[in-house]
Amino acid sequence: MITNLGYICAFIPKFMIKNIQHIILVVFTIGFVTLSYSQKRNYDIKNGIGISGGLTQYDIITDNFNTKKGNGWAAGLTASVMLPHKWYGVSYSMQLAENNFSVEGRQSNVFNTTEDIEYKLLTAQLSFLLHVKLIESYVTFDLGPMLQYNADLELKDENQENYLINNFETVTAQDITPISRFNVNGAVGLSAGFSHFKLKAQYIYGFLNTLNKLNDEAFNELNRTNFKGNQSMVVLTAQVTF
Repeated sequence: MITNLGYICAFIPKFMIKNIQHIILVVFTIGFVTLSYSQKRNYDIKNGIGISGGLTQYDIITDNFNTKKGNGWAAGLTASVMLPHKWYGVSYSMQLAENNFSVEGRQSNVFNTTEDIEYKLLTAQLSFLLHVKLIESYVTFDLGPMLQYNADLELKDENQENYLINNFETVTAQDITPISRFNVNGAVGLSAGFSHFKLKAQYIYGFLNTLNKLNDEAFNELNRTNFKGNQSMVVLTAQVTF
């Protein structure tokens, strides 16, 4: 766990580290301001600060590579506001995740037996979600936008860094590790449970080209390939709310 935290701190951009206290302050302030407003209106608005954790399944949808989904983990902090007199609630959340997936490759053009080259990707996500009540506040349909920061892809086995990527003659596993730093996602999902504990399932799709940075890499001057790929991510979590 300590090692994972070390990785997370290493990739979160400097401006996020400098402003993390401000982000948390805003989350708490939103909760208290909403509570104060609810008292003036005599509404029993339910605010909460939640901690979540669970599993991810990650992939990049692309025609450039042959990829396979992989499993990882996610942890997050959420500030939620449920409005009893409305058909919806809202939440603001920050989520960190370690995602895994693989790309088909080979050791060389001589030994062309296909192998899975495994990558790890650390991400940080900020989201604003609308929670549409299906069965009061016990079951909700969740949707909204999300801003994501990506680290570079990291090879899980450094001995594979010179392996060749299938569909290419000279592109290596190490060549494709730089990816676009930011993404804008759409998230949809379901939440089920009670006020203090909920199970959540969420699908996250990346609207921007995750592989766009590869188009400017030096190795692509020879290949002249149009790299394009969109993130596909499933997150299953349990959330405890205080």
